[in-house]
Amino acid sequence: MTNLDPKPQERVCGDDAVRAGSTIIEPREVPLGGPRAMTVRRTLPARQRSMIGAYCFVDHYGPDDVSTTGGMVVPPHPHTSLQTVSWLFSGQIEHRDSTGVVATVVPGQLNLMTAGHGVCHSEVSVVEPGVEQVLHGVQLWTALPAESVDVAPHFDHFEPEPVRVDGASVSVFLGRLTLPGGREVSSPVPTYTPLLGAEIRLDPGAELVLGLDRGFEHGVLLDRGGLNLDDGCDLARSHLLHEAPGPESMTLRAGEEGADLILLGGPPFGEQIVMWWNFVGRSHEDVVAARERWQAELGHDPDGRFGAFDYPGGESLPAPAMPHVRLRPRGLGPRR
Repeated sequence: MTNLDPKPQERVCGDDAVRAGSTIIEPREVPLGGPRAMTVRRTLPARQRSMIGAYCFVDHYGPDDVSTTGGMVVPPHPHTSLQTVSWLFSGQIEHRDSTGVVATVVPGQLNLMTAGHGVCHSEVSVVEPGVEQVLHGVQLWTALPAESVDVAPHFDHFEPEPVRVDGASVSVFLGRLTLPGGREVSSPVPTYTPLLGAEIRLDPGAELVLGLDRGFEHGVLLDRGGLNLDDGCDLARSHLLHEAPGPESMTLRAGEEGADLILLGGPPFGEQIVMWWNFVGRSHEDVVAARERWQAELGHDPDGRFGAFDYPGGESLPAPAMPHVRLRPRGLGPRR
């Protein structure tokens, strides 16, 4: 997915002073391009916080009937120095990228694209007979650490086996998670920093106690239902709770309708990054160079930095104009 904000703000993230306790981040609505744009609810980056571990971007979208709204139509666009994590609850998306991958993203299956030094891709809702027309899911980005920013782009796919425990179904798509009784569930997908990503579906009234890595900060994104956490916090739909490192466990309590959520985690990133539009860099110059190269290629040069692929839907997305000021550090606290 792309950031289609015509005037994207730069974000410099990492190595902030970890705040005690938890913070709730409210979503803001962002149109995903065009007059029939699908609206997504974005919680990262935000004024309160720009990262949770290496996660630097969180979009939550749907349920959206793509047969009437037009759904997701994101033409070829670039990425650098990050990974895109696609996870669906319903519907289907066709993914194409310049590594040669053509894949259908379906519910319950992880699709992870590593941009490395540069890649371009497209994402389009599948609208055809026999396919669920309600699109609903999350798109996450993770920043690559400095030693991995120039890796070759590649694509990983994984279908985790849901685990039933204490009135809940748990699907771990990245990293590992400790369930009641000390059982560990893990994903074999390699990551460049330690990460946790899991979908958890709680039955009505269920209570689930999870073991946490004390060195991780965590995020809880509520997709559906009512949810109460062990600190007495009630989380609203599409809101993201950030939990600082330290706790050894987390208790999730579902309301009478049950609850579906995404659990994220990772150690504080420990590096500063500049994120602008679809690029992650370490400096203003990194972002300028990536934008200039994309504008020169626009997905038409198979031997270029971003490569090319066959996209039947039209032209690639041009980058927005750079701001008239130098991209600079802003930190992770409230913006001044």
